[in-house]
Amino acid sequence: MIKNINVKTKARTEFIDITSGIQEIVDESGVKNGVCYIFVPHTTAALTINEGADPSVVTDIVSALNKLIPHSADYLHMEGNSDAHIKTSLTGSSGTVIIEGGKLLLGTWQAIFFCEFDGARHRRVTLKIIGD
Repeated sequence: MIKNINVKTKARTEFIDITSGIQEIVDESGVKNGVCYIFVPHTTAALTINEGADPSVVTDIVSALNKLIPHSADYLHMEGNSDAHIKTSLTGSSGTVIIEGGKLLLGTWQAIFFCEFDGARHRRVTLKIIGD
């Protein structure tokens, strides 16, 4: 089963918790045990699984990425978004989460985040759910 989640971002750099949207699609699939593959088909947006309980963690991640990879530098790419491409390469465009008992098998504090590095934009996240 392949499904898409549409994401509308509002800022140049933004992390959006998409965990509940993914869980809804897992629920709809009826898969009780299996795997959920998550893919972001964009070169300036990414995916990460990290702490979702304390929003300061996301703030810290964004801050560190912006310090390490500033928006403006001596980049050769003419579109002005080289930093977004680099951040996406470091963060990654896909993830895999085990489904157990119909639920995403995440740690107590974990959440799945869509990472925007070149917004605001309309984006897509593609899921493939496979049952045992």
